[in-house]
Amino acid sequence: MGERKFSLEELAQLTGGILTKASDVVIDKVAPPKLADETTLALAMNEDEIENIAQSKAKAVLVPLGVNLEGISTIEVERPRLAFMKLLNAFYVGPDTPREIHPSAVIDPSAKIGKNVSIGANVVISKDAVIGDNTALMANVYIGKGAVIGSDCLFHPSVNIGDRVKVGSRCIFHHGVSLGADGFSFVTEAPSNIEQAREQGAIKETNAEVKVFKIPSLGSVEIGDDVEIGANTTIDRGTIENTTVGSQTKIDNLVMIGHNCKIGKACTIVSQVGIAGSCTIGDRVVIAGQAGLKDHVEIGEDSIILAKAGVTKSFPRKSVIMGAPAVLRKDFIKRLKYLDEAEIMVQKYKKYQHLLEDYEKFLNEDAKI
Repeated sequence: MGERKFSLEELAQLTGGILTKASDVVIDKVAPPKLADETTLALAMNEDEIENIAQSKAKAVLVPLGVNLEGISTIEVERPRLAFMKLLNAFYVGPDTPREIHPSAVIDPSAKIGKNVSIGANVVISKDAVIGDNTALMANVYIGKGAVIGSDCLFHPSVNIGDRVKVGSRCIFHHGVSLGADGFSFVTEAPSNIEQAREQGAIKETNAEVKVFKIPSLGSVEIGDDVEIGANTTIDRGTIENTTVGSQTKIDNLVMIGHNCKIGKACTIVSQVGIAGSCTIGDRVVIAGQAGLKDHVEIGEDSIILAKAGVTKSFPRKSVIMGAPAVLRKDFIKRLKYLDEAEIMVQKYKKYQHLLEDYEKFLNEDAKI
């Protein structure tokens, strides 16, 4: 921040807010009230930050609709977080991506490069790959054979795109994203321990000389438009069909999506989520941090999987899922209630345990007569 400057009128128009102007000031940055100076638009989006305005040097502040402050310019907005997004986009200065091809880049002659493309140092673009207009590939990006990248994309350094991967337009991939590695898929000559446990509930026979054969992945990965993928996230190619991610889906850092998965549109997948192969995730599903899904699970649209859930079965649309093994939230709360009741029952039992023991002793003596 600091490179761009706006009047209060411009910022009010940008955020769709109502401006109450107490002074004329040019804004060159945004910050919380305690960190704001006279050229800062202070962000007081909740009650705590509103209270901090009294300690601020700011002459202008963004506040929720209906907040009235004396002696300071205010921009009132109905959805502060939405206004926050618009403000940060206004002040954001993107990475340096000169619209040129760096001399160290390696581009196969058969590749098709669009207009106004930025290709950084040590980028490799393989045979028959296609790069859309206005796309920027930063240093050390690898684009595999036959991959198709849409227009207006931004790939940060060290992104790896496998063979035949298709990426839509306006996608952002952060450092170390890997799309299109082989799926984790193997088979043994005889039934494996996992197969025995699933079918028989126990491991009855073992084979110390077991041979494990790799199942190759003939499919690839297909990413929709306006998808953002965080640093070091991996999405494996499908075994035969493509692994797919729908448009508008946002994926955090360190997420693993297995082969053959079908991820819907406008999903939010938070850091350290692991999704095993052949799962189907409906549109607008939220998966919170460190949740894990076993293979072949289906999650209905508009569902929410809470943090650290261990999902071992499918759930219908609009489910709120939590726990390990995961259940519906209402069932999880019911189980917690039962645990509380069980604790009370144990306390009561201990209180009257001596009476029960005396009664049992009486019954035993009576039986001897």
